[in-house]
Amino acid sequence: MFTLVTGAAGFIGYHVATALLQRGNRVIGIDNLCDYYDVGLKRARLAQLSRFTGFDFAEIDIADREAVEALIDRYPDFDTIVHFAAQAGVRYSLTNPYTYVKSNVMGQVVILEAARRLPRLRHLVYASSSSVYGANATLPFAVTDRVDHPISLYASTKRAGELIVHTYSHLWGLPATGLRFFTVYGPWGRPDMAAYLFADAIVAGRPIRVFNQGQMQRDFTYIDDIVAGVLVAADRPPAPDATGVRHALYNLGNHRAENLMDFVSALETAFGRKVLLAFEPMQPGDVPATFADIEPARRDLGFEPKTSIAAGIPKFVAWYKDYHGVT
Repeated sequence: MFTLVTGAAGFIGYHVATALLQRGNRVIGIDNLCDYYDVGLKRARLAQLSRFTGFDFAEIDIADREAVEALIDRYPDFDTIVHFAAQAGVRYSLTNPYTYVKSNVMGQVVILEAARRLPRLRHLVYASSSSVYGANATLPFAVTDRVDHPISLYASTKRAGELIVHTYSHLWGLPATGLRFFTVYGPWGRPDMAAYLFADAIVAGRPIRVFNQGQMQRDFTYIDDIVAGVLVAADRPPAPDATGVRHALYNLGNHRAENLMDFVSALETAFGRKVLLAFEPMQPGDVPATFADIEPARRDLGFEPKTSIAAGIPKFVAWYKDYHGVT
């Protein structure tokens, strides 16, 4: 397998690229190394990837048509694209909307146009998000649910990305699979997400900001389970659906709606420190609960998450302490 991984310096992209390299695949990674969060962490991930002889990296913005086209001209033999580059974050989208449209809409089209030019491409796998479900009150969230009422611009752009891919699959026969990720955490995680934010607060002795007065549930999913799902999805291009379109969507989650305060307690135990709490109202664009229906992924991909927060949080904390030199 010769794979292009976009967002290779990102959290999930880094882990997927590592897993592909470990099984002997050749990987070209691209990333624009934006400063949405610490670029040093992204460079540290790339340093880990550079240890593999089968890895090459190019600093490219996926919305840069000329740069992406030049890359495709240089490497015309890609058989798989794992497209995870995107502007992430619900709250950031409230103040930086143009960034989301550029990366998540224009960038999606640029990558799809590149995919059309690859004669040996057998599959494009791309990242979507549980955010597309908006304020859906029916739990668990199923891929058959209506997703036409997003409540953040981030969610809107991720849903737009799904629709654009479907169109390309319909028009050009592109085999593609979209994966709706549910609150992924683990080593090398994103500093803007709950596990990392809470860990930073615990170490600094600051109160943890707990929204909606703590009345939140999340389908926290450990990174190793996500990677396993991505790899099997990449290996299995979808068959044509009833209309002949080779485009599939799956939820990848832990299939557990965990109470946020249980997640906080697991961090407290792993750090061995008392947690300070600052309860706050619900934030704009946020939702009170997420919960993944993973039956289609189980049926088609054999996806079976194995890691509870009781097992996953100590692994994250061990990495966090090592990376930051915390005793």
